Amino acid sequence: MASLSIKRLGPGLAGLLLTCSAVMASAAEPAVSIPAPSLDEQTAASSETAIFAGGCFWGVQGVFQHVKGVTNAVSGYAGGKQETAQYETVSSGRTGHAESVEVTFDPKQVSYGKLLQIFFSVAHNPTQLNYQGPDHGTQYRSAIFAANPEQEKVAEAYIAQLNGAKAFPEPIVTKVSDLKGFYPAEKYHQDFLTLNPTYPYIVYNDLPKIGNLKTMFPTAFRTDPVLVLKAKS
Repeated sequence: MASLSIKRLGPGLAGLLLTCSAVMASAAEPAVSIPAPSLDEQTAASSETAIFAGGCFWGVQGVFQHVKGVTNAVSGYAGGKQETAQYETVSSGRTGHAESVEVTFDPKQVSYGKLLQIFFSVAHNPTQLNYQGPDHGTQYRSAIFAANPEQEKVAEAYIAQLNGAKAFPEPIVTKVSDLKGFYPAEKYHQDFLTLNPTYPYIVYNDLPKIGNLKTMFPTAFRTDPVLVLKAKS
C-alpha cells in the first residue's frame, strides 16, 4: 500500500512527527535469543488478554498480529486515567500512560509465557529505561500490565529468570503492575505497520522485528496478520 497520507492521519499528524516518527538516529533494535519461561500460566480459558508496553505501539502491535493463536492486537494506552487517554495528551509524558497493546489470544494455541518470550526477544528492548530506540519519554517505557494474579506471577518469575541467566547485557527494567484499564488508541494508529509498510519509521524500526519473529519463532509465525479493522468489519 502507498505510504502514509496526511488525510489518513488527520489531526494526529503533528504529534506523530514529533513522537513515533522521531529522527532515526540509531540502528533498529536487534533481537535477542532467550530461553522460554520456566514457569508458564495454566488456564482452561478459551480466550485471554495480555497487555504489553514496549515503545511505540506500531511495532509491538505489528509483531503480535503475526503470532499464531493471537485473535486480536489493539494499540492503546494503559497506566493512566481514561480522560487522558488521547495521543496528543499521552505524548506529553505526564499522564502515566504507556503506549500499549492489548493482545487477545487463545491459550490453547499460544501460551502467555510464549507471548512474554516474544515480547522480550523481538518486540522491544527491555533494558531501556523510559525510552525505546529513537522514542524517549515515560510513555515509551517497558511495562507489563497483568490482567490477573497468575499473569503477574509468571511475568515476575520470567524477568527474574532472564536477569539471573544474564540473558541481556544490562538488567531488565520492565515493570509489572496490575491492569487498571486499557483504552484503545485512535483509529489511525490501528494496523499502522500493515497499512503503512513504506513509512520510514516502520521500515527502519519495525519491519526488522517482523523478520526477527519469523526467523526466531518460525512455528509461532503467521504470514497474514490478524487486523483490528477486519475484526471490526
